[in-house]
Amino acid sequence: MTAAPATAASTATAATLAVDGLTVGYAGAPVIDGLTLEVRPGQVVALLGANGAGKTTLLRTLSGLVPPRSGRVLLDGDDLAGTSVEDRARRGLAQVPEGRSVVTELTVEENLQLGALWRHPGRAGRRKAVARAYELFEPLARRRDSLGHQLSGGERQMLALARALVARPRVLLLDEPSLGLAPRVVAQLLGVLRDAARDAGLTVLLAEQNVTSALSVADRGVVLSLGAVVADAPAADLAADPALRHAYLGF
Repeated sequence: MTAAPATAASTATAATLAVDGLTVGYAGAPVIDGLTLEVRPGQVVALLGANGAGKTTLLRTLSGLVPPRSGRVLLDGDDLAGTSVEDRARRGLAQVPEGRSVVTELTVEENLQLGALWRHPGRAGRRKAVARAYELFEPLARRRDSLGHQLSGGERQMLALARALVARPRVLLLDEPSLGLAPRVVAQLLGVLRDAARDAGLTVLLAEQNVTSALSVADRGVVLSLGAVVADAPAADLAADPALRHAYLGF
C-alpha cells in the first residue's frame, strides 16, 4: 500500500472532528495539554507517539469516556461538551478500543447485528449492512456461526472493526488495531479503513504504534509527545523524511 495524499476537496472543507485547546489530566497531572487538531471528511489521520504520549487518553476523551479539564471537542462544528458516550455514538462518533473487544458469548453474526441496531432500525437495512461487512471481511463470513471466544486474535479484531462499520459512523476512532497481529491481517484491516474513507467519506483517527503501516494508509500523520502535538505533516512526508522520522518517531 502507498500513502494516499489528502485531496483538494478534503483540505477545503470544514473539519468533521475538531479539538480546540484540549487539556485532560489524571490526579492533577495533565496528560493532554492544550491540544488542537482537525480531521476533515474522508481523511485518515495517523495519531503517532510513544507509550504515554496521550494517544489513548485523547481517543477516550473524544468518545466521552474521559471528561476534559478545558477546551472543546467539536463534531461538525457542534460542541460536544456535556454529551454522553451514547449521544456521541448516535451522532456518528464510534470508537474501537484497544483489546479486540467483542461480545464473546455471541456469534459473529449476532455481534454484527448488535452493531447494526444503532443506525439500522429496519430488518432489511441490518441485513444489508451485515452482508456488506462479510464482503469486506471474508474470513468473518466463514465464521458467522462461531462464538466470539472461538475466534483468533485477528478475527476478533476484524469483528470489532466490522461491528463499528456496520453502524455507519461518520467518525471512527481506532486505538492500536494492529497490536499483536500478523502483517497480512494488519494490511487487510488498514486497507478496509482506507477504502471506507475514500468510498464512503468515513473520517478516521487512527492511534498506532506501527508507524509504517499507519502512514501507508493515512493522509496525515500527527505526532504526540507528552500530550502535545510536535509534528503535523502529510503522511508521505513523515514516511519519506529521515530527519522527521528520527526526530519524532525514533527510527
